Amino acid sequence: MERILVSACLMGYAVRYNASDKALISETLVRWRAEQRLIIHCPELAAGLNTPRLPAEIRGGSAAHVLSGAARIIESDGHDVTQHYILAAWLALRTAQEANCRFALLTDGSPTCGSRRIYDGSFSGQQLAGQGVAAALLRQYGIEVFAESQLAELIHRVDDADKCRVVDAG
Repeated sequence: MERILVSACLMGYAVRYNASDKALISETLVRWRAEQRLIIHCPELAAGLNTPRLPAEIRGGSAAHVLSGAARIIESDGHDVTQHYILAAWLALRTAQEANCRFALLTDGSPTCGSRRIYDGSFSGQQLAGQGVAAALLRQYGIEVFAESQLAELIHRVDDADKCRVVDAG
């Protein structure tokens, strides 16, 4: 049975920067949770960041640039929090690996969890194609990452993977 790392805010936990959740309502997620497939994790809280906290955005490059030290993650007041977010990414990876997750369902837009889009670093509400540092690191280590808008695709991939495991076991 496939395991999925999932952003805690998508499961209804009020852990986002503004102390809100982004609950994703789905019969499949309810079933997966009952089957103990979901590994619920908030990378930012794991790295010691508080809730609420100031908004943070990647500035000066991509998530890969942040991970290599060439770009930064900055809070809205100008404070550099890059190291906290890099730690958050590595803790998400460790959590996924320890639980044998092949998949992750992460909150899009976040400088940590964004998998398809992130904010542009100007704190103006503008978004661009890109990914957060945890999504980038998980992908680098072979974990398939999906945004909440891609839940149907994730369900399909997990169903296919489950079928392959049954065939392999048989």
